[in-house]
Amino acid sequence: MARRSVAPPPSSRAPGGLLLALVACMSACRASLDDGDANTFTVSSFSYPETRLRPYDLRYIRVDLPPWFSSLSITLESDVDLGIESIEQVPKSTLPMICFRDGSPPLPDVSNTSVNGLVLGSLSNQSVERIQGLQNVEQCFPMQKNITIRLTNEQISSGVWYFGLFNGVGAVRTQSKMIVRGPAYSFSANVSVEGCKASGMWGQNCNQTVDSLSCTPLDSSNITGSLPYVGYNQTRGSVLSCKSSFQTHCFRNDEVKVYTVDIMDMSENLSIIATNLSFSSTSPSNTRGVGNLTLLCYARYGRIASAVLHDYSGTLDGEPFFIQSPRVGRWFITILSANLSKDQGGIKVSDMTVCYSLEVQIAECPVAKAGPSCMWEKYVLQTFLRISVPFESYYLPVSEKMSSNSANFLLEPLISNISSGELNNTWTYFLLDIPHGAAGGNIHVRLSSDTKINYEIYARFGGLPSLYSWDYYYANKTSSSDGSMFIKMYNSSEEKIDFYILYAREGTWSFGLRYVISSSSKDQTTMSLSLERCPRRCSSHGDCKSALDASGLTTYSFCSCDRNHGGFDCGIEIVSHQGHVLQSIFLIASNAAAILPAYWALRQKAFAEWVLFTSSGISSGLYHACDVGTWCALSFSVLQFMDFWLSFMAVVSTFVYLTTIDEVHKRTIHTAVAILTAIMAITKATRSANIILVIAIGALGLLVGWLIELSTKYRSLSFSFGFCLNMLDRWQFIREWLHNLVKTFFRRFRWGFLIAGFVALTMAGISWKLETSESYWIWHSLWHVTIYTASFFFLCSKATPINGDDQRPADANYELTRQDSFSRVE
Repeated sequence: MARRSVAPPPSSRAPGGLLLALVACMSACRASLDDGDANTFTVSSFSYPETRLRPYDLRYIRVDLPPWFSSLSITLESDVDLGIESIEQVPKSTLPMICFRDGSPPLPDVSNTSVNGLVLGSLSNQSVERIQGLQNVEQCFPMQKNITIRLTNEQISSGVWYFGLFNGVGAVRTQSKMIVRGPAYSFSANVSVEGCKASGMWGQNCNQTVDSLSCTPLDSSNITGSLPYVGYNQTRGSVLSCKSSFQTHCFRNDEVKVYTVDIMDMSENLSIIATNLSFSSTSPSNTRGVGNLTLLCYARYGRIASAVLHDYSGTLDGEPFFIQSPRVGRWFITILSANLSKDQGGIKVSDMTVCYSLEVQIAECPVAKAGPSCMWEKYVLQTFLRISVPFESYYLPVSEKMSSNSANFLLEPLISNISSGELNNTWTYFLLDIPHGAAGGNIHVRLSSDTKINYEIYARFGGLPSLYSWDYYYANKTSSSDGSMFIKMYNSSEEKIDFYILYAREGTWSFGLRYVISSSSKDQTTMSLSLERCPRRCSSHGDCKSALDASGLTTYSFCSCDRNHGGFDCGIEIVSHQGHVLQSIFLIASNAAAILPAYWALRQKAFAEWVLFTSSGISSGLYHACDVGTWCALSFSVLQFMDFWLSFMAVVSTFVYLTTIDEVHKRTIHTAVAILTAIMAITKATRSANIILVIAIGALGLLVGWLIELSTKYRSLSFSFGFCLNMLDRWQFIREWLHNLVKTFFRRFRWGFLIAGFVALTMAGISWKLETSESYWIWHSLWHVTIYTASFFFLCSKATPINGDDQRPADANYELTRQDSFSRVE
């Protein structure tokens, strides 16, 4: 008979089954909810307003699920138009997706595990809890136009859940970019949490009876003799006995009984004991199979256990069923009977009633002890805030064995007595607490020694780790959980262990150090545990920033990297040093093209245009030198404003230069344009629409200049003579006026230069259109050259005014009046 806990095979605990059931049609959900409406009520409900996600943007939404919840419903509506067949063709850097994670925000940028093989459809309902339970509990799915997700208490556990919406993931998401172009999408969400009205009911429709076990301290004389630490009176802890209000439980052979027990503190083990087992049948012919009946026990953390979905399984045949180091929280225990003769091809037992008494014992060690027989040391670490860095803290043990004035502490004075443990199996535990709302932080673990480190380190959330039960571990360079989704190793060696647990969930974490016997006994190892905002301070290649999730209850931190690096920690070099030098030369030196329009303006003694083009080229060069990280003459924001503002002014000035209005009108237009372009440059200077707006303003300035010019030339023209002349003379006058106007227009420009200007302007537009985050440097450099060259050609296209251009049809009325006045004088 199996008496020890048995974990399900790896295939049944694969992360592909995570936790969700994706329901494509609302009517399919509604049919399953009709029976549960009378047993449930709305615990909470909120709507997330329509939000637009630009390329590489993200949003986190936190949902708190109380212990009595029955289901979580999420409805998402978006303008994403992405078919199933096109998912594989869309690169991950631009793919909109939704990710889920238990306890802390999802972070799909760290590993490709969560985004490989993205598919749509229903997800299998499998257990999330595993012996190595937290490594792969994040799942991502492509965004669709309409998504309805319903998660029941049979699929997910109570607590905090996060779902994040991403518009593209990968290393380039955190890279600083001059431009951000790509598809954007909008979404809105409705989140509703339903709960069970009756405390003794469970299931998605709250129609499953669950018996809650109440716990009381057990007298030492009543502790089950098989508990492993009974012989160690000097370190024996306490035992909680958890029982139902009913002394005896009975059910038929085809029925099940479900119980819940809440573990409040770190425990050594949980034992399930069935006593007073009896069988009875209404048919005497069935009694011969009684000897082949036994009770099967299935245990599951946070959700109802069954023969298919469970974390541990065993039999209750008079011996306790043990679960070592159970996690803190609610456990579900399912009891059912099994006919062993039936499984072996024997006689089937029917109409059988099984009765038993159930007791669950929770073994706890004293505050400072842990492990089998409570013989190993356990330290609860105290939190110390870092004053210099907001939202960060470090942890130190509170013990008389040592004192530390820094964030590090020596391990040797704290290690458990090696003689009290087995060879190579001596453990020391450290417990720390991640506060509420700090799930967006990272736990930094470091061990260092002058010689080879004689420790293996194991981490686990909500329970004590062991060789068989852990979330993350590091034994040596070839044996660790490196590569899992939420742990990141950094330059670990025989003398140093350095890793981060990313976005660690809020609650109690336990770190177990397993001492490996070494020939040296004088080694000193230093350990540090801290909660940090960004891993490795963004590797010194970016800035660490913080933000709040949609609920405002969780602070998460992220890196904003420089132009050459990316990744969640800015540790990925996207642009090499040689590439950085090449890009810097192109982006800075290409502004030398401003010499062309500046030279022509100076030659024509257009000093205002000369100042604009010269200062525009200089400011653009300084801005790009700062943007690529070469040198910043002023602050980045000032340089960005100067670059865009002077560029806008130079474009509009080119249009105004093509007119022949006097300086008074030019100054007026330049003043108005300076105000408008300054507003554009100070508010969202990099938006694409600014280019169209600047060209529109320039065209308007050119039109206004021409209107002023026409009104000045023909202000003495009066049409009053038209009433005195016959119709033929009037039409002849208009034709002659239009002919002179067209002739003046064609003489106004050097058309070869004008056509060359439009060709260069077209090339500039193509360069701007082809700019992407990856190819920005080459196309934007070409933009500098072509836009300044276009300005040069446009300036050259203005012809020198000819006196004959101002000729206009003679004003007959004026001549007659003039002659008449002379005759009177005589």
